[in-house]
Amino acid sequence: MSNQMNGADALVEMLKAHGVRHVFGLCGDTSLPFYDAMRSIGKDIRHVLTRDERSATYMADGYARVTGRPGVAEGPSGGGATYILPGLIEASESSYAVLGITTDISVGTYGKYPLTEVDQNALMRPLTKWNTVIVQAAHIPRMVRTAFRAMTTGRSGAAHIGLPYDIQYDPVDPADIWADPKHQSFPAYPQGPEPGAAEEAIDVILSAKSPLIVCGGGVVIAGAMNELARLANRLDIPVATSISGQGSLADTHPQSLGVVGSNGGTDETWDAMEAADLVIFMGCRAGSTTTARWEAPKPGARIVHFDTDPMVIGANYPTEVGVVGDLRLSLAAVNAALDARGLGGTTFGGAKAVADIKARKFARFQYLADSTEAPIRPERVVATLSRLLPEDATIVSDPGTSCPYFSAYYQQARSGRFFITNRAHGALGYSMSASLGAWFGRPESKTVALMGDGSFGFTCGELETVTRVRANITYVVFSNANFGWIKASQMADKGARYYNVDFNRVDHAAVAAAYGVKSWRVEDPTTLHAVLKDAIDHDGPTLVDVIAQPLEESAAPVRRWMG
Repeated sequence: MSNQMNGADALVEMLKAHGVRHVFGLCGDTSLPFYDAMRSIGKDIRHVLTRDERSATYMADGYARVTGRPGVAEGPSGGGATYILPGLIEASESSYAVLGITTDISVGTYGKYPLTEVDQNALMRPLTKWNTVIVQAAHIPRMVRTAFRAMTTGRSGAAHIGLPYDIQYDPVDPADIWADPKHQSFPAYPQGPEPGAAEEAIDVILSAKSPLIVCGGGVVIAGAMNELARLANRLDIPVATSISGQGSLADTHPQSLGVVGSNGGTDETWDAMEAADLVIFMGCRAGSTTTARWEAPKPGARIVHFDTDPMVIGANYPTEVGVVGDLRLSLAAVNAALDARGLGGTTFGGAKAVADIKARKFARFQYLADSTEAPIRPERVVATLSRLLPEDATIVSDPGTSCPYFSAYYQQARSGRFFITNRAHGALGYSMSASLGAWFGRPESKTVALMGDGSFGFTCGELETVTRVRANITYVVFSNANFGWIKASQMADKGARYYNVDFNRVDHAAVAAAYGVKSWRVEDPTTLHAVLKDAIDHDGPTLVDVIAQPLEESAAPVRRWMG
């Protein structure tokens, strides 16, 4: 390492010291020194040039979700800072470690009305876990260490660093370039529950007649899947999930009930939620979607709550026992306490109840999945991909048309983060970009990105990025020529008084082909299997434009539309 180092060099060296292997971002005037440093000393880091700063942050988010390492996105001042913000909000609220770096106007020009001036500190402060705009080059190593410490410890989340143009040229002491290797992944420094908390939870669970575990994303983030499977098996207790909690158990696990709630839940799984006399939330905030706007558990229901964040415990329900700590360590403590008591084997009859619920749920699904009606039923797309995709495929979905169907009916054969969707803020345009980050993070996994045509229109420029890096991703567009979620809501809530939700049908296959993506358009349900097989088998980016049944005409598993 040279004795001469400027601020831009120091930033690159600090990213390398924290094990960063990929940076997603977009060039700008204020980033010139940073890009020059990346070119000269950043050779251990692959920089992926994106077409939009939003996309860069969504890529970093997808990368973090599959690797368990912080994702890094960067962009310039002004518009770059405002564009990078949506992905930081999503990552922070979804508890994933993402670092947003925005270069900024020179400190020496503050208050002089320079081009692209914006108060980045004020902009980012309420929407990130940790945030700073650095004003002295000597602070760069310390601030980068603080950002990684904030992102990876406790409840993981997003951080932001603003790096003014002039301090990128100022000197930094090379002796200050160091990092704590624990902060290369998250959760770092996990903390176990207080003594006795696991035993208290067990006492309450064993006193119930029909308990139900409901898992959120925290189980997968903590890597607690094996401990959860052991607990579910030994007590034969049913396990439901939120959408973000998918992968807490494999969907094929005997005790795995599936998604519950107002999106992706079905009448059958909701019956189990209502019938439970005790609900055990695990890494789940008990928010509006999972509880169908707090329709269940009902007031007076007994609650046990496991979470790494003490702020969520008791936020929505009076809690009989709260267990605060890393989910993997907390569930290990529960299993150790059960071992000490000699408890195991059949207790609550969960596998039998789950099998009955799934049989009824999938009988109804299969009827629709077998339909040869046009436009193509979304259920048929789910069933076809289920047959074609390998067990370790990564599916990334926008929150629109595809999300409820895949959350309800796709049977993930492995535990872990193999289904990704942006459930915190639900911005359209997420999956096209996040899927590329997921592919860079887990290139051996076949990656499939699902979206409606509304979402396609947000970020289709990233098809150029995908083509340039030759990512082996298959995109599936559910094309129904409207903003389907809103149109279906106008149907259910406003007596089908539709207003300003329809747009012209676009030939997405032709658009993709113009970017260099091998593409197909499918209108005939009987050809769907062959086309999807060709797309999945192709070595390189592919897109299938499916002329799909509109949501307002469908049997989508969305509670408010089913009444």
